[in-house]
Amino acid sequence: MDMLEVQKIWSSVVEEIKNEIPSSSFEPWVLPLIPHAFENGTFSVLTGQSFAIQILKKYFALIENILTKEIGEKVEFNIIYDEKLAQKHNKKLQKLLAREENIEKVSQENPSGKYDNLKKMQSAPKLNLKYKFENFVVGENNKFAYAASMSTAKTPGEKYNPLFIYGGAGLGKTHLMQAIGHYVLYNHPELKVKFVKTEEFINDLITSIHQGMDKSASMTNFRQKYRNVDVLLIDDIQFIEGKERTVTEIFNTFEALHNAGKQIVITSDREPKYIQNLPDRLRSRFEWGLMVDVQPPDLETRMAIICNLAKNDGITLPLEIVEFLAKTYSKNVRELEGAYNRVTAYVGVCNIELNIDSVKQILNISDVEKQITLDDVLNIVADYYKLSPKDIKGQTRSQKLANARQVAIYVCREITDFSLNEIGDFFARKHPTIIYSHEKVKEDMETNVMLKNCVNEIIAKIKNS
Repeated sequence: MDMLEVQKIWSSVVEEIKNEIPSSSFEPWVLPLIPHAFENGTFSVLTGQSFAIQILKKYFALIENILTKEIGEKVEFNIIYDEKLAQKHNKKLQKLLAREENIEKVSQENPSGKYDNLKKMQSAPKLNLKYKFENFVVGENNKFAYAASMSTAKTPGEKYNPLFIYGGAGLGKTHLMQAIGHYVLYNHPELKVKFVKTEEFINDLITSIHQGMDKSASMTNFRQKYRNVDVLLIDDIQFIEGKERTVTEIFNTFEALHNAGKQIVITSDREPKYIQNLPDRLRSRFEWGLMVDVQPPDLETRMAIICNLAKNDGITLPLEIVEFLAKTYSKNVRELEGAYNRVTAYVGVCNIELNIDSVKQILNISDVEKQITLDDVLNIVADYYKLSPKDIKGQTRSQKLANARQVAIYVCREITDFSLNEIGDFFARKHPTIIYSHEKVKEDMETNVMLKNCVNEIIAKIKNS
């Protein structure tokens, strides 16, 4: 088969699989592949990235099926690591890194146009320049939130207002929020952007209430600070729980900005309906625009995050180290990045050989913990309550079964790496039901000592089984 035909077949394959493979794997690993040959029933492509072979291994069967259909005979698929491509890839990477390092120098030499915008980004108070769209790793867990954030940044105040991003700690909510701020500052430098953590908003309010004799002027200044903006980014809104005066000021600020067509972006660790003591008038406004959630990343996305960090640092990490870190730190991107930083910093200072044993020693990990499955949790909970696993997963709504089901869901969420959607699929329950069950048990445990002891006993049994 001639090269032209090989290229044509591979183009058809890429077009067909782009909707079958997550973008976190397709864009960085599949698109750069170069068709090489079809010989002796094997279709081979070239890569300059050693990680690609391992990461795409799980999709070989899919690709082989499509190739077989395209060619009309049984085909094996093979990826070949090519040194020349690797060198080309590394040269391109070095150019990108050098360009980023020279941005500040160039901006000083060209004090107008887009470099003025960049300077404004860099000087923006409380916005961290590393939180940009360019270095946000997109996966199945966050692609909708990413798309909504990008759309909001491109047309602030026009489409999704407010944009409400929710999810657990360390999953990228603040990264997306600040990326919106940076994008607006760079592309719409005439607009004023303000980022504030809810705790800071509360402290500002308290200070304004008690400051000086002219409290009226103090409160006026406080309100102008947060309302005289074009884009307001409020982080961790869940901390307004139980703070009536703060809730009132947030509501009035929201009204003033929204009525003026200004963009509001909010992050929270939960949906508005699960924020306790939140007045309906404010809850409904949080839900006016678009609510998007960010879930824990899958293994591929976690590996891509580490690869992205290493690429930005100009470091080459062995695949086994990347995979070990991704499997060990599975729930929280912040913890994953922290582990990567500790490992690379330690190696750089102490100049030791990097392998699994040295990584375990650096991170103080004796052994990788046993992977707890959803079935493990269900079986222990069923045994504890003297019920059958089938009944707990079933549709019966007796109080005893409902309580056991909610405890099982809570424990699954607390001690396993599975996402809310995966837990929902396992129990055949919708996403809101899973969140409600988790929050109910969590709340009840604060006042019900017996329930708390039961849950702790169950968790101990699971971990010791």
